[in-house]
Amino acid sequence: MRKVSSFAVPHLQEYTKTSFSLISKDFISHFSSLPSTSTNPINGNQPISPQSSNTHLKSCSKTQSLHFSNVKTQQFQTFNTLVEQNPSQLSSRQRKIYERSQLEEAFESAKTIQEMIQVFQEMEVSFDERELGLPCLRIGLKLDQEGEDPEKALSFAKRALNILDRDDKLSLPLAMTLQLLGSTCYSLKRFNDSLGYLNRANRVLDKLVKDGSCSDEDVRPILHAVQLELCNTKTAMGRREEALANLRKSLELKEMTLERDSKELGKANRDVAEAYVAILHFKEALPFCLKALDIHKAQLGQNSVEVAHDRRLLGVIYTGLEEHEKALEQNQLSQKVLKNWGLDTDLLRAEIDAANMQIALGRYDEAINTLKVVVQQTGRESEDRAMVFISMAKALCNQEKFTDAEKCLEIASGILGKKEKTSPVEVAEAYMEISMLYETMDKFEAAISLLKRTLAMLEKLPQEQHSVGSVSARVGWLLLLTGGVQHAIPFLEDAAERLKESFGSKHYAVGYVYNNLGAAYLELDRPQSAAQVFAYAKDIMDVSLGPHHTDTIEACQNLSKAYAAIGR
Repeated sequence: MRKVSSFAVPHLQEYTKTSFSLISKDFISHFSSLPSTSTNPINGNQPISPQSSNTHLKSCSKTQSLHFSNVKTQQFQTFNTLVEQNPSQLSSRQRKIYERSQLEEAFESAKTIQEMIQVFQEMEVSFDERELGLPCLRIGLKLDQEGEDPEKALSFAKRALNILDRDDKLSLPLAMTLQLLGSTCYSLKRFNDSLGYLNRANRVLDKLVKDGSCSDEDVRPILHAVQLELCNTKTAMGRREEALANLRKSLELKEMTLERDSKELGKANRDVAEAYVAILHFKEALPFCLKALDIHKAQLGQNSVEVAHDRRLLGVIYTGLEEHEKALEQNQLSQKVLKNWGLDTDLLRAEIDAANMQIALGRYDEAINTLKVVVQQTGRESEDRAMVFISMAKALCNQEKFTDAEKCLEIASGILGKKEKTSPVEVAEAYMEISMLYETMDKFEAAISLLKRTLAMLEKLPQEQHSVGSVSARVGWLLLLTGGVQHAIPFLEDAAERLKESFGSKHYAVGYVYNNLGAAYLELDRPQSAAQVFAYAKDIMDVSLGPHHTDTIEACQNLSKAYAAIGR
């Protein structure tokens, strides 16, 4: 699960990079029916022409591949029989072919990456470079699957690409190689490179299907891997709206291949719901989360861990939709299951979520009593303890007990300050919550200082650019509120660009930033600039909130003021 931007309910964990180990295994098993080299045993050691080899690879027919493999096996058996009966009768050419076939078989049967590389090093002596494309790809996939040496995986993937990407000949292995390059570049945080390789893989697969070179069935598993990697890469680059489109595409591909009530399909629906929550689209998240819950209940029963996780996410979605009673109901159902399974850490966080829901419902004393019980279950220096004190401060703020609330925030900040290097994302998100509580108490200097500290942490993390945009927007608004108009403008301008990149140009958060930026321009007697950004804000809010929403109406009023200032 993910944590939400500071613009709304921030109670979800960031989801991590999707595992491709199963997909990689599928790729590797698919290669078991493809020839490792281009040797032609019938005509001595003369290699098959590149055109002939590529024709086979482009066909993508599993039946043809298996037939080719069977023919090759029969030919190897013929050599084996000949060697056993009359080894002296083998010519040097035939002996060389036999040795090559033995290396191929050894490579096919290798179980570990060390065994594969050892055989590959022997193959380098006996085979031409152009014959080593598929073995390079297989080793790269295996290394990527194990995830321990992405640089080494990248070197094999690049070598495979140099061999397979010749003469503008498109093939399924070429698409696999490009997907592998995208995956390894992602692991090395080379996101622009990753995006380039994955986009090209997508184009190759599309072309193979359109040309009739490959069937949808053959392309689908590789296309699924490419879409998930595109989602991961774009998310890491802060382009969350685009990433969601790729995640939706991967779900569609799963729906074509899996049973309707498959557990894996349930998990995929929950992933999409989490992605929508991350960009604050709670209404769109709801049907995917409900579908995940239905699948997991049908397959695993009401008391499964997966159902508990679905219900906890559903609670967050209902909170975002301001349906707090429904949120609390789902949270309580989730807690029962987590308690039965003895999942203490998940249960603790669900109890903190429940307290926040009670606060949203105005049940402050009840929330404080819940938190007093929960805090006794936390370690003195744990992040969970800090979150308990933040929630406690939130309840106390609502009761206007500001002195007690400040004490709670000081305790939380003291714990979090020691975790900045080990858990920067979690700490940054907690700091954002603390800063909002300082705002509630009119402690604006403390709020701005903490947000600037948060920015310094997040700017070092390329995958958190959406959060940088949110924090910059908050700093700009607070500076505008406290009279620092000139200083507010660069924060607001930066926020607008980052949030457009992350959430799309029509997201309501971008509209709010433009509204504040217009106010700053107007304050500095720049009505032309103000009118331009107020017009942007109005257009965005018309789409995202509707023309009759109070914030849309406010944007219209601001635009009117700007037009009046320039005499229109």
